[in-house]
Amino acid sequence: MQYRTIHKVIYAPLFNMGDIQVRQSLPSSAIEYLDPFVLLHHGHLVLDPNVDLKHAGVGPHPHRGFSPVTYVFKGGTRHRDSRGNDHKVYAGGTQWMNSGMGIMHSERPLEHEMEIIQMWINSPAKNKMDAPFYFPLEKENTPQYLTDDKLVEVNVVTGSILGINGPIPTITAIQSATLHILPNGKLLLPIPHGHNAFLYLLDGKLKLNETSIVEGLHMVVLNNDGDGVQIEGLENTRALFMSGEPIGEAIATHGPFVMNTQTEIMEAYRDLRLGKMGILIEE
Repeated sequence: MQYRTIHKVIYAPLFNMGDIQVRQSLPSSAIEYLDPFVLLHHGHLVLDPNVDLKHAGVGPHPHRGFSPVTYVFKGGTRHRDSRGNDHKVYAGGTQWMNSGMGIMHSERPLEHEMEIIQMWINSPAKNKMDAPFYFPLEKENTPQYLTDDKLVEVNVVTGSILGINGPIPTITAIQSATLHILPNGKLLLPIPHGHNAFLYLLDGKLKLNETSIVEGLHMVVLNNDGDGVQIEGLENTRALFMSGEPIGEAIATHGPFVMNTQTEIMEAYRDLRLGKMGILIEE
């Protein structure tokens, strides 16, 4: 196997998102867009025990034109949206929403400590005005690949990885999995030709391709020049792996919308004001 070389290793600094701080490696000064991946937020929320969880997290807000996806690593989150979905996902689970033509949703923590990664995944122009859908995936329903020595665990969410098929359907070809790697754990992770790919380390330390050392809170963007990447655990490490087929279209982003032109962004705000993305009232 030809190893993919490393394009960039990007530190995820703290970023203020209203009252919540998250770590953001994408977009950043190092990389603006990794087609089809628009945004990566790593959030670790630790609340005072007296805080009312009904009012914590992120209240009702809109999206259009892409898939906001939440991987839950600690705690849990409750999703509600203007399409009538109301679901709770706990650690090890994933919630995948295609916002399509527009949707209102909220995400509230279920425990006083919650750690998540939220990804924004672009949709092709022809699918941006599709009907929205929501797909929750619990930990117990997430298929797993385990190395023979049980030092590497791969939880497959989408696509086909190491012969394991993820259950969540995607608009374009997307591979995604959460990785739990113990010291001395080794894995040769194949990546489809043509896909853009990255690893984000929540913590720990890995050796990649037998030479490069990467620590937690860094995003590793891989060049599109090989068949996969060799991973070796140097510490207990949690990571997110994703690869995706590039869409190859211009994008325009503003606030909660990802479209192709600035005109479409203005149309999205107009439709929001007109109530065309629905209404979400939390009890």
